Amino acid sequence: MAPRRITRRTVVTLALALAGVALALGVGGCASADQGATWHPGTTQAAGGQGGGMTAAHTVGAGRTGTGRPPGPGPAPTRSGSATPAPGTSGSPGTPGGTPTGTGPAGSLTTTGTSAVALTFDDGPGPYTAPILDLLARYHVKATFCLIGRQVHAYADVVRRMVAEGHTLCNHTWDHDEQLRTRTDEEITDELQRTNDAIHAAVPGANIRYFRNPGGNFGPNTVAVAGRLGMVSLMWNVDPRDWAHPGVQEIVNNVNAHTGPGSIVLSHDGGGDRSDTLAAYQTLLPGLTSRFTLVAMPVS
Repeated sequence: MAPRRITRRTVVTLALALAGVALALGVGGCASADQGATWHPGTTQAAGGQGGGMTAAHTVGAGRTGTGRPPGPGPAPTRSGSATPAPGTSGSPGTPGGTPTGTGPAGSLTTTGTSAVALTFDDGPGPYTAPILDLLARYHVKATFCLIGRQVHAYADVVRRMVAEGHTLCNHTWDHDEQLRTRTDEEITDELQRTNDAIHAAVPGANIRYFRNPGGNFGPNTVAVAGRLGMVSLMWNVDPRDWAHPGVQEIVNNVNAHTGPGSIVLSHDGGGDRSDTLAAYQTLLPGLTSRFTLVAMPVS
């Protein structure tokens, strides 16, 4: 039998068949990137402080309700470190857009890097923000406020006051999406940029130097996007769990027991009834100011 002639049509047919097999096998597809370990609220303990973070009990818009996004997987626990230099100090943890070198989740900062202590307030601005500002002013204390973008417009005067009185601003996303690390880079950028735009609408030219992932659920992607927008990711290493309403004395005891040189203390001025937090700081501030230098996180 004479050999069968291989025509051009036969070659094309074979090529198309092989391409179909490759597609069926997933050749050339891309696997999802590993998001890395993140802080799991309530399951781990940071060095020098308490584990924990914000949970659904006090979430502002958690899960992006109404956005059509499926809920993401819960974050995996990790261990936070300590003694991370703050921006502007010797051994800086990196510059915006650079590689973070903090010892918290995904390279976020967990200490000020000096003997000074930073008080930070999350989930505002809200009804309790102005009274907390009044209290801080009474003791001549500067703090760092991590703002929810969608709440800024209603409290624009309060945000302007923060800047005028020398407090540091921190981006806490548009609507407190605790699953932010499961979103696309485009969605993460939108969350952060919308918040910065809202703050700048209230205070043109305000320096927004920091980003705090809701729940402390940092991922390499959220830290990287924040860096591209000029922000350093800010964790904490003392959590008095004021978000869980443990009572004024419990908040006081936790802060006093776990705050030491270089601590970053997590508290809340928004996200619910913060009367216990306000009352606790009326007791705490005289002692804290006698034991430590209290500072806002540096913006340069």
